Amino acid sequence: MPLFLFNNITKKKELFAPLTPQHVGMYVCGPTVSGESHLGHARPYITFDVLYRLFLSDGYKVRYVRNITDAGHFEEEGKDAEDKISSKAVIEKLEPMELVHKYTMRFHAAMRAFNCLTPSIEPTATGHIIEQINMIETILEKGFAYVVNGSVYFDVIKYAAQHDYGILSKRKLEDLMENSRTLNNQDEKKNAVDFALWKNAPQQHLMKWKSPWGYGFPGWHIECSAMSAKYLGPTFDIHGGGMDLQFPHHECEIAQSTIAHQCSPAKYWLHNNMITINGKKMGKSYGNVITFSDLFAGTHPLITKAIAPMTIRFFILQTHYSSTLDFSMTALDSAEKAFQRLWTAHQLVQHFDAEKFNATQSETDANVLNLLNKIDKDIYDDVNTAKVLASFFEIIPHIYSIHHKNSDAPQLAKTTIVLLQTYFKKYIETILGLQAPQNVNQELTVSVNLLLELRNKAKQEKDYATSDKIRKELEAIKIVIKDNKDGTTDWGY
Repeated sequence: MPLFLFNNITKKKELFAPLTPQHVGMYVCGPTVSGESHLGHARPYITFDVLYRLFLSDGYKVRYVRNITDAGHFEEEGKDAEDKISSKAVIEKLEPMELVHKYTMRFHAAMRAFNCLTPSIEPTATGHIIEQINMIETILEKGFAYVVNGSVYFDVIKYAAQHDYGILSKRKLEDLMENSRTLNNQDEKKNAVDFALWKNAPQQHLMKWKSPWGYGFPGWHIECSAMSAKYLGPTFDIHGGGMDLQFPHHECEIAQSTIAHQCSPAKYWLHNNMITINGKKMGKSYGNVITFSDLFAGTHPLITKAIAPMTIRFFILQTHYSSTLDFSMTALDSAEKAFQRLWTAHQLVQHFDAEKFNATQSETDANVLNLLNKIDKDIYDDVNTAKVLASFFEIIPHIYSIHHKNSDAPQLAKTTIVLLQTYFKKYIETILGLQAPQNVNQELTVSVNLLLELRNKAKQEKDYATSDKIRKELEAIKIVIKDNKDGTTDWGY
């Protein structure tokens, strides 16, 4: 089925056509490891993990590059701009590479907990200083950069005279120049909107490298341009990241790559929207960051209990990646219950014996098959995980109903059951990347569901003593069950 993606550079949904048939080159901006990653960072990596999984399931050979920024990330941009890694190393009294290793390991641990596949390549900024210097030299040779006091700046005004600066973010240069005049320490640059390719490092700076312009460190934007070009070529298929990176980061990438390589770096630009708290973007500058450690341990003031990684993954996938996602404990509690219901249905359908079902299809079969067909259409329509999950939840009542009447009157045809088993396995596990809820493995799920089946049978036979005994025994090991019109099917911790 053809895949359509919303391309932010054209602001429209487009048919995905890779530059090389059956091959995909994808670059996603990774974390700046000056501190621990937070809930807001989970969204891009889970979002692009699903896209990566979708390509793999379709048989594409994918080179997925996600970088680690371990030097050079500073906010634009005054004369005294400081490398975030170097600054945090001083605060934590660690060597910069000690700090980088600490937070990179924590990031990797969180990605494993979220069941994100490992990228094909994970380059670091410090491991590609030569590539960055070479790219800066090329830009200088072409006359679109200049050196001042050991720092190198990209000449945005000269670039904008010949190219569309703002092609991605749709910002107007005149507005940028007006707003930039309010910033301090702009005296080194020809124009307030120019950005640093290389920064001169004072003697006391902890992270610096020798360059043709003296000792210094790279600018933030040049890192991704140099690393993506090295591993994916001057032009590749997809460049991804959070919406907050469109400007200045990705806009600057386009400008410097266009000069260095005579082409725009990516064919498709994909951006996920933000996770907000009370309508405000999550970020350190807002003081509302919830780190992964806080989430997993339940130690942040805004959360009332530990949140399982799969609950967070499901919470993120419930909303289309291009929409904002507002955080609240109520929303997480709802996601936790919904995910438990989905996973229980997944386990139930996998244990159906297809041979016990009728060979002929009914109206119910047609409804289910339509929903399965819709799942296919929605995942290929800009990776709409929200609609995919909605269709699964429309199917779930049929599964619970069949579960209670499996031996008496199967409601679906054998072929439909086999398709259900295939779709649940393919989408829930392979493409959406969901795993059993924390502390709930397949064996436990099967055991609890068997007890619930016995309890439902006891209730039907009016054996309330046995029914109550099963409930109490489950509650003793902190498993809470919920009765509904289909019997007792929902349970959790």
